[in-house]
Amino acid sequence: MSRSDHVSNASRRGPSQRQLRVGELIRHVLSELLARGDVHDPVLESTIVTVTEVRASNDLRNASVAIEPLGGEGEQEVLEALRRNRKYLRGELGKRMTTKFTPDLTFEIDKSFAEGARIDGILRSADVARDIEEDEK
Repeated sequence: MSRSDHVSNASRRGPSQRQLRVGELIRHVLSELLARGDVHDPVLESTIVTVTEVRASNDLRNASVAIEPLGGEGEQEVLEALRRNRKYLRGELGKRMTTKFTPDLTFEIDKSFAEGARIDGILRSADVARDIEEDEK
């Protein structure tokens, strides 16, 4: 098996243990910074932001951060505020992490809650309930 075969097989398996560990460390640090109000931005000081997931790249130089403002309101404003303060957040990450590189951060809204609510609505619909009743007979 050549090296390229090994790399392609590894990427199909999903994130490595190291990527998961670094992503979780980043998530904890960012959550702490946002919860304590260390980021001096009016939008971030007035909104509770949940860091739901962090996905680190294979080389650990980039990280995609999924966030969700409490109640889902003001998503775009929160996203813009995080992007404005990206350099500060990255600097704070560098102080708290012991990795060789401090990853560059990209922020995105976590759509999994909205998708879950959509699926839940479908499952609770009258059509699905009717189909379930027919299957039980």
